[in-house]
Amino acid sequence: MKDKSNIFSVFMVVGIVLIIAIIFLLLKMYTTIFNGQTLVPQVSTSTTSSSPIPTPTSTSNNTISTSTIIQVTSPLSGQIISSPFTVQGQARGNWYFEASFPLKIVDANEKILAQKPIAAQGDWMTTDFVPFSTIVMFTTPTAQTGFVIFEKDNPSGLPQNAAQYRVPVQFLNFVTPTSTMVKVFFGNAKLLKAGQDDCTTVFSVDRVVPYTLGVGRAAITELLKGPSSAEKTDGYFTSLNTGINIQSLTIENGVAKIDFNKKLDEAVGGSCRVAAISAQIRETLKQFPTVQDVVISIDGRTEDILQP
Repeated sequence: MKDKSNIFSVFMVVGIVLIIAIIFLLLKMYTTIFNGQTLVPQVSTSTTSSSPIPTPTSTSNNTISTSTIIQVTSPLSGQIISSPFTVQGQARGNWYFEASFPLKIVDANEKILAQKPIAAQGDWMTTDFVPFSTIVMFTTPTAQTGFVIFEKDNPSGLPQNAAQYRVPVQFLNFVTPTSTMVKVFFGNAKLLKAGQDDCTTVFSVDRVVPYTLGVGRAAITELLKGPSSAEKTDGYFTSLNTGINIQSLTIENGVAKIDFNKKLDEAVGGSCRVAAISAQIRETLKQFPTVQDVVISIDGRTEDILQP
């Protein structure tokens, strides 16, 4: 009798351990399903266009099946769209917050064409799929391709709670711009506020340049021209020498590496001026979302340049 009781106890313990393990695995799958992920759709073959279709991208190493979270029936991946068009599909209730989630349309130049909340068509307080459908209008793209981006509503703002589903599309109508606007940064004592460092605080002015994919180089080229007469009247000044040339500019993994000729630090004295030169170049390049850091060099050297 005692042996039977012991066997029963062993089975009970094993059973409890198995149940706990299963619950743990299910919870882990559920809680990681949305963590900071960009979801990648399957590419549709419904389009007959020979134009290149943008490749879906992911900002997470944990790309998962979109069919378990959000399913988009319109637009399909690679579909040719024009304004207005229908956005339709279904998403788990967890994708919504207060019965909606954000939608954004961008072209290949990262121009935002439309932003709007997408409303749930049903009770969103569930983990089941909830349908959505709406008509979206967007402004004229500046490139033939782009993305319709379905973002998980993330009221916390925490990166680990963010997720998005990017559907690559082609635009029926688009206009290649003839010009674009960039910002260049100069010093301006008139605009300084109390507590701001007069050496490293710089202010932007707008410049219109011919359209180019190399906007970083175009912006620095404008910076090297210095402030216009009107801008000088308004108090803007530059700490950069004349005769400076850009020898190379590359942007990789968020780092802009820019190389100048020796004019950059020729006869440059004083720590304040050195800091101002660096600030003007860095801020002019960091206006672009692909640039998080800047490495400045002269004839390939980075260590012994711009010394006070």
